[in-house]
Amino acid sequence: MLLNTKIVCWSLGIFVAISFALCVLYGLVVPERLHGMSAFLEAVLPAFKWITFGGFILGLIESFLYGAYIGIVFVPIYNFINKRWGSPSGE
Repeated sequence: MLLNTKIVCWSLGIFVAISFALCVLYGLVVPERLHGMSAFLEAVLPAFKWITFGGFILGLIESFLYGAYIGIVFVPIYNFINKRWGSPSGE
């Protein structure tokens, strides 16, 4: 079975964006001394600043794009390997 790039990219993009929103929510609810979420997100996401409205929107967009990028890279690799070494019976 071959993967559809569009479906995987959208799925991963939405998944990573939701994960970002949950990380921000976690960072707002739990005291900073227990998590360090702001330092992590500022290190991983370019131009993200904890926590401003513009920073949240930028982080959400960047997170979605990271997920879509993973799909764009992963799907062709998976499909190539599946064609080359996948099960001949199609299971």
